Amino acid sequence: MFKLMKRLQIVDWLYFVLGVLFIVLQVWLDIKGVDYTRKILLLIQTGGSIASIWEQGGYMLACSVVSLLGAVACGYCFSLISARFARNMRREVYLKVQHLSMADVKKFSVSSLITRTTNDIMQVQTLIAVGLQMMIKAPVTAIWAISKIANKSWEWTTLTAGSIIIILVGVSIIMALVLPKFKKVQTYIDDLNNVTEEQLSGIRVVHAFNAEQYQENKFEAKNKILTNTLIFNQRTMGFMNPLMYLVMNLMSLGIYWIGAYLINGANIGKDILFADMGTFNGYASQVVSSFLMLVIILIMWPRASVSAGRINQLLDTKNSILDGAFTGNTEQRGVIEFRNVSFKYPDSEELMLKNISFKTKTGDTLAFIGSTGAGKTTVVNLMMRFYDCTTGEILIDGVNIKDYQLAALYNKIGYVPQRAVLLSGTVTENIAFGKNGKPAISEEQVKQAVAIAQSTDFVEKMENNYQGDIAQGGTNLSGGQKQRLSIARAVARDPEIYIFDDAFSALDYATDYKLRTQLKKHTKDATNIIVAQRIGTIMNADTIVVLEKGECVGIGTHQTLLKNCPTYQEIAYSQLSKEELHG
Repeated sequence: MFKLMKRLQIVDWLYFVLGVLFIVLQVWLDIKGVDYTRKILLLIQTGGSIASIWEQGGYMLACSVVSLLGAVACGYCFSLISARFARNMRREVYLKVQHLSMADVKKFSVSSLITRTTNDIMQVQTLIAVGLQMMIKAPVTAIWAISKIANKSWEWTTLTAGSIIIILVGVSIIMALVLPKFKKVQTYIDDLNNVTEEQLSGIRVVHAFNAEQYQENKFEAKNKILTNTLIFNQRTMGFMNPLMYLVMNLMSLGIYWIGAYLINGANIGKDILFADMGTFNGYASQVVSSFLMLVIILIMWPRASVSAGRINQLLDTKNSILDGAFTGNTEQRGVIEFRNVSFKYPDSEELMLKNISFKTKTGDTLAFIGSTGAGKTTVVNLMMRFYDCTTGEILIDGVNIKDYQLAALYNKIGYVPQRAVLLSGTVTENIAFGKNGKPAISEEQVKQAVAIAQSTDFVEKMENNYQGDIAQGGTNLSGGQKQRLSIARAVARDPEIYIFDDAFSALDYATDYKLRTQLKKHTKDATNIIVAQRIGTIMNADTIVVLEKGECVGIGTHQTLLKNCPTYQEIAYSQLSKEELHG
């Protein structure tokens, strides 16, 4: 928690100091109000005038009003601090996640990252807004009030001390019961969010297989665990307030009972004893109230502390993909080389790729083919530096990709992922997406990219054409339309390297042929990397790499591999006839 507090800015600390001053003013006025109570009681006992009593009452009322205004001002200061803190933390957490590598993101589930960005930050924000001022006010009030009653009757002081001990013992027992449960609540929220996200993202499959009841039971199981934990915590914490008020009321009763005994046994100064009794009760109530505030803090602190730890865990995660210094200005263009590259995923014991080597030339088309799980997409992930290779080197334009600034590396690449990803916005916003180290993509370039991707027909039929709305995830488009717009997005960047990771799988053969024909004309000076399942998509590539179980089992042209590579032959003859393959 305190580690996060260090992230407060100078202006926040100024508001904090101002808030503390308002707290001190409140406590002073509250204590002063009790002093005026004593004067009123003395006036009543000694037969003072009504005017004098009204005068002291007016002072007492003024203290209450000013204390109220101080409380409002204090609340404003701490609310402002908490709101600014939450805003800055959400930004920092979001940016941190944005710059984490794929390997680092996988350490946290998506649902957990969402919880940390929202609910966890909210828990800390609430503690700062409400708990922080109580954290300061409680000890100040307790110390100030205790100093006022320290020289009074030892009987009253002993009673007050005993009441505080009872409260502390009761609170300690309750906290021992609920603290372990509080630590689990945020994890249970992660689990619930995970099931919800899974349900929403897979809603079509759930409906198609009539699995609504299965998913409902899955959600209910997670929800029940979270609910039961929260109910246990709230029921247990619910004993705190009754305990506090019971002890406070019994203490007041005890003060008056002891006071009556002392007054009855006194020969002189009964009026002073009576005033001291009322005053002591006021001060003692202030002491117990300060412990009541501490109890509220103890309710809020465990969950906020767990949330702060989860936020710190994310912010302290070191990115495994470190930015290089090279800005990307090279004489070569579009030259990719793998030198004895092997790779295994962080959570895996076995190598996914084994000793892969190849080299392209500018303007080449390099294709990868192989069965599912052969490592094709892994090769692309390494080129994009989503992961770093375990052994070996990957060079682009003669420079190790680890030496590149990530922004400079990505400016060289137009990437079309295996799963077409579109963001909410317009068609133009999705195609002219991101920075590429060049002037902003113009409307004409957008239209040209759409035309090359064979998307003009459906885009111009959309309402508002190129300003037509794309739903989140492109859910208002078909799979083929999303894939074509993803290709258009890469084309609009005009990069020196195109990476198509199984980017033609959702296209019919006619559209596939037209699109690749247009791409070949437009990208003749760029290097093309194609990952595909169809032989027809890659048979005209300059070089084809055949992967099997992470190893390169063949490399060459289509005709060469048909003669020399059994794996390629098996794939090829399972898709096309001999006439089509040799034609």
